[in-house]
Amino acid sequence: MTVSTVIPAYNEARRIGEVIKSAAQYADEVLVVDDGSSDSTAKAAKDAGALVICKEHGGYISAIKRGFSEAKGDTIVMMDADGEHCAEDIPRLAAPILFGDADLVLGSRPHIDRLSERFINWLTSFRVKVKDCGSGFRAIRRDSALKLELSGKCTCGVFVLEAASLGLRITEVPINLHSISKRRRILWSHFQQLFYILHWLIKSPVRKSAANSR
Repeated sequence: MTVSTVIPAYNEARRIGEVIKSAAQYADEVLVVDDGSSDSTAKAAKDAGALVICKEHGGYISAIKRGFSEAKGDTIVMMDADGEHCAEDIPRLAAPILFGDADLVLGSRPHIDRLSERFINWLTSFRVKVKDCGSGFRAIRRDSALKLELSGKCTCGVFVLEAASLGLRITEVPINLHSISKRRRILWSHFQQLFYILHWLIKSPVRKSAANSR
């Protein structure tokens, strides 16, 4: 079985090269989806040896879905472009899928400092018993990935909830993080995530899932 690493990227020209070179040591394919960057992200990614897909700006989920459709590996590992994730954890994420024990593997961060993220995890756990639904570092079987609709304003929590609603076997493995500076509007993003998770929990029926936690 083969492993593809899908890296959605938006204006990460400064960091993307090292991320790709690190990921290439542990994956059969490194695919970067450039989500309409205004800088030289695409060129930097190509220079580093990645397969690059360029698209109009549509956001993280749009980029991930494009990566799912383009990736060739049996297992897809999603990884952020900003350098926070440690490529050395790729084999650990892929292993439960490669051994047939899971369909979706979530990277569980050692510490979740923000109260808003803890609340998101608590809310998601009403439907799926996971400790950390908010990490973008995760692995999924390609055939399972292609079943996900990920429609509308999907978030990391909704991603997990939808996977569980399809009966995917979900597990978690610990991951490490590099310390980097974040430019994201964290609080506003988390407020939006809370809204979408609540909407999903209210509108979606409870279905039997094979979620479990390691």
